[in-house]
Amino acid sequence: MDVNGLSALVMGAGSGLGAATARALAKAGAKVALLDISLTASVKVAGEIGGVAIRCDVSDGLNVEAAFQDARHLHGAATIVVNFAGIAKRARILVRNGPHDLESFTRAIQVNLIGTFNIMRLAAADMQTPEALETGERGLIVSTASIAAFEGQIGQAAYSASKGGVAAMTLPAAHELAKTGIRVLAIAPGLFGTPMLFGLPDEVQENLGALVAFPPRLGDPDEYAKLVMHMANNVMLNGEVVRLDGAISLSPI
Repeated sequence: MDVNGLSALVMGAGSGLGAATARALAKAGAKVALLDISLTASVKVAGEIGGVAIRCDVSDGLNVEAAFQDARHLHGAATIVVNFAGIAKRARILVRNGPHDLESFTRAIQVNLIGTFNIMRLAAADMQTPEALETGERGLIVSTASIAAFEGQIGQAAYSASKGGVAAMTLPAAHELAKTGIRVLAIAPGLFGTPMLFGLPDEVQENLGALVAFPPRLGDPDEYAKLVMHMANNVMLNGEVVRLDGAISLSPI
């Protein structure tokens, strides 16, 4: 898939991995709509790359539908949809004052898993109508899982469950949408240099980076974006969850 001239939607594009991916797609000639709950952040990135910013809260089904409609009106039906939106909050199942708060667990599932499925279904509906590309494709959907889907730490029960669900639905979605010419992939990143980690002291960042087997550092968001671009260009990649973590192995804690 040559992304030049194609419509691309990037969810959570106001910063970090999403912003880097939006920049890479725009550099390759895609028409990029940057969807983020923070309109201020996405407007800034959109101005840098010649894209359009649309406010989108992935936990609000109607809001996501409206955002897709706005993007379709501006750039046409989506051919590439990359989703980064999600939340991560640590909480133990048992704490001193009682059990894990059920509301926060439900919130993680609602945003990370149900939100991802909602984006996937709307993307597939958007992609099925236009004529297929020369490669036979009609679209590419890339979701963001996490290494926590496979080796979550203590306090990550909700996050691991939600990201494990994202990983698990990738293959059945790819099988179902294959007849339409839509590829479905997911990336499971490890420790990356995002605003959340950059807020930690330098010593903490260095210690986290040292956990990575090689290279012994935090991942760069541009490295994530490069993988998205390779996924777009390599039509044989489908139904796979790709770990992007430098062979890190996390301890339980």
